[in-house]
Amino acid sequence: MNTPDPVQHTVQHSVQLQIDGHAVRVAAGTSVAAALRIARPAGLGITRRSVTHEPRAPLCGMGICQECRVLIDGRRRLACQTHCTDGMAVDTSA
Repeated sequence: MNTPDPVQHTVQHSVQLQIDGHAVRVAAGTSVAAALRIARPAGLGITRRSVTHEPRAPLCGMGICQECRVLIDGRRRLACQTHCTDGMAVDTSA
């Protein structure tokens, strides 16, 4: 039986999206919340700011807390409930 190479599988099945104008490549099927976390070393990962300007980020992972609200392709969406697609634009400043 031929077992696929997991490294090749990831390279062949990845998508590239823009998070606040920065290109981020993730495995296909990754949630936007996970992509934000992956992008965190680049200074990304915060989904919004509170009324006191404190950074907010995904918390519950199932859409209840609404902390992961972002603009995705111009529409307000929950990052934890949205899978990344190739060419998607995520804006965390809104």
